Amino acid sequence: MINFKSCKWENFLSTGNDPIEIKLDKSPTTLIVGQNGAGKSTLLDALSFALFNKPHRDINKNQLINSINGKKTVVEVEFSIGNQDFRVVRGIKPARFEIWQNNNMINQAANARDFQKFLEQNILKLNHKSFHQVVVLGSSSFIPFMQLPAWSRRSVIEDLLDINIFSKMNTLLKERNSKIKDELVDINHRIELVKTKITGQSKYIKDLQSLNQDQIEKKQDSIKVHKTEIKETFEESKTLGKNLETMLKVEDKRYKTNNDEMSNLRSHDLQHTAKIKDLVGQARFYEDNDHCPTCDQDIGQELKDIKIEDIKKSAADVQQEKLLLTKQMEDTKAEIQDVQNKINQLRQKQTKINSNNEKITVLQKEIDRIQKEINQLSSATGDVSKAKKELNSARKSREDLTEKKLEYVEERTYNEVIGEMLKDTGIKTKVIKQYLPVMNRLINSYLQILDFFVAFHLDENFNETIRSRHRDSFNYSSFSEGEKQRIDLSLLFTWRQIAKLKNSAATNLLVLDETFDSSLDHDGIESLTKILSTLEDGTNVFIISHKGDILENKFRSKIEFFKQKNFSKIK
Repeated sequence: MINFKSCKWENFLSTGNDPIEIKLDKSPTTLIVGQNGAGKSTLLDALSFALFNKPHRDINKNQLINSINGKKTVVEVEFSIGNQDFRVVRGIKPARFEIWQNNNMINQAANARDFQKFLEQNILKLNHKSFHQVVVLGSSSFIPFMQLPAWSRRSVIEDLLDINIFSKMNTLLKERNSKIKDELVDINHRIELVKTKITGQSKYIKDLQSLNQDQIEKKQDSIKVHKTEIKETFEESKTLGKNLETMLKVEDKRYKTNNDEMSNLRSHDLQHTAKIKDLVGQARFYEDNDHCPTCDQDIGQELKDIKIEDIKKSAADVQQEKLLLTKQMEDTKAEIQDVQNKINQLRQKQTKINSNNEKITVLQKEIDRIQKEINQLSSATGDVSKAKKELNSARKSREDLTEKKLEYVEERTYNEVIGEMLKDTGIKTKVIKQYLPVMNRLINSYLQILDFFVAFHLDENFNETIRSRHRDSFNYSSFSEGEKQRIDLSLLFTWRQIAKLKNSAATNLLVLDETFDSSLDHDGIESLTKILSTLEDGTNVFIISHKGDILENKFRSKIEFFKQKNFSKIK
């Protein structure tokens, strides 16, 4: 229950720098009187502005600033809830909004809108509309319950019964379901992507394994070909190399012997050539000279002939020997050529063997290289292993997403069931149906106290049915202003009783603004006064009225407003 203690304001409407403070819990009943424009109804605007940041009357918020001073508008309201004391301070020029709890100011980190929401939902548990249905009745701008549209009527009752929480829960539930819907769309999309990846990865692994096997088989075939070639080359080299070294030694020896023989023959040939040349020189000497150049003796013709003949015979013998040498040289040359040919053939075989050995080395290296590749394809399955890891990861992701999807689907199904319960036709309607008989009973009891004898009934949609004693049916708009006011008063007191039962919007404060000045006749005034006198202890009623002279004796205390130099003051 909210127990209002005081309301204080300055530079607010017609009030100036001299603040006005009204104790709200001082007297059970207080009459507020004064001339028109004196500031009687300022209390309502001050309370509404401080608590809800909007005036009670239908005026602009800037019009709340005192027109003479034009700044430093401040309103303070003090109240308690349970054992907690609160003070709300709100101002204009400069802007100010403070909430104090047990003399400690509450953290103002939130923006003004969220801070206001915090005040209404977490502290007051009362909004502007419900405040004016439970606390205030009769002002010119006030819209009575029965003049509200059906949905607004329901909203007021939900606030009183503390069941608007179900509407908030339903809103949150719808937001959650909307989020779940988006999440499911995202998850389904991700599942399809993962499925595509799994299919592609599986095919990739299969193709990779198949490709590796094909490559291994091809490389193994290459090794077989190379090994066959090595074997054939080796056998060829083996055949070529049989007795090759011995034969080379023999032929090399023959080649050296023949070369030595040839050198010797050529030396003898040169000697014979020189000897023949000498003999030819000697013969030419005897042919050309008749006396000795050394001893200067005459050489006879006979001697010349004898000498020349001897020389020719000697030359013939030498020439014969030279011919034999030439024959020997030709034979030796032929022998040397034969040996050289054999040596060349043997060296060709050696060259072929060396070439084969190099070929075998190259082929063996190639076999080793291919075998290494085979080993890598067979044992080093890095790509396949990596691909399998990615495949397992994708499958795990699909499982997780599928599980998450099932959780969302289950939550959505659960929320749909809860949502049906949280609809206006669900839990709230059941609660309202439970309280409707109590509400209707209280309304009719207050109508009887106010001498208005009709059967008033509100249905679960808060549409009224009103029957007279003669069973004639009416609605709210069918009645006179005085009868309407009796209905409004009955509803006000009923809502206060319901609020007290639920301890939701229950409060000690009740303000009747010019209720006694409007459509109530003498009997109505007496009936209303009777109702006020029966209100429970702790209720503080403020009656704003022009009829001070008539009502003064009916209430415990009085506050009189007056104007002094254009500023409102109280006596």
